[in-house]
Amino acid sequence: MTRSDAGDGAGATAVAEPPLNSEMMFNRSMSTSSCLFTEEEDMTRTALTEFKAKESEIERRKLEIRERVQAQLDRVEEETRRLATIREELESLADPTRKEVLMVRKKIDSVYKELRPLSYSVQKKQREYKEAVDAFNEKNLEKIQLITKLMEEIGQLAGESESLRLKKLEDLSKSI
Repeated sequence: MTRSDAGDGAGATAVAEPPLNSEMMFNRSMSTSSCLFTEEEDMTRTALTEFKAKESEIERRKLEIRERVQAQLDRVEEETRRLATIREELESLADPTRKEVLMVRKKIDSVYKELRPLSYSVQKKQREYKEAVDAFNEKNLEKIQLITKLMEEIGQLAGESESLRLKKLEDLSKSI
């Protein structure tokens, strides 16, 4: 690239630059690119450092989260063990009661089985008793009626006997 002193019409003062040869251009280009490479390397290193820092931060957070999750899992396992122990204790407390309840239920069932025929027998005996009482009351009523009738007949017979005696006495008294 060469610059001409011919002016662009901008009123610039012309500074004469020596013509650039290819070696100079290469050196200038190298120094510029070397600066660019150094800046790019610095930027790359900075980006790489930031990336590594972020990566280590992510790893650190992962470890923290793992530790928290593990701590929670350990607590959950401990609580599960405690619950299992408590459940076993409750079952051991409930078992004697449950056994007692089952024994009482069996006794109740056996007594009920024994009482059922006895209940039928009692009902049958009660019916027989009621029938016997009814029969007794009927016979008693019949006895009272018969006694009343007998007393009436005895009273009649006694009256007739008395009147016959009187008649005979009168007949005898007449005959004497």
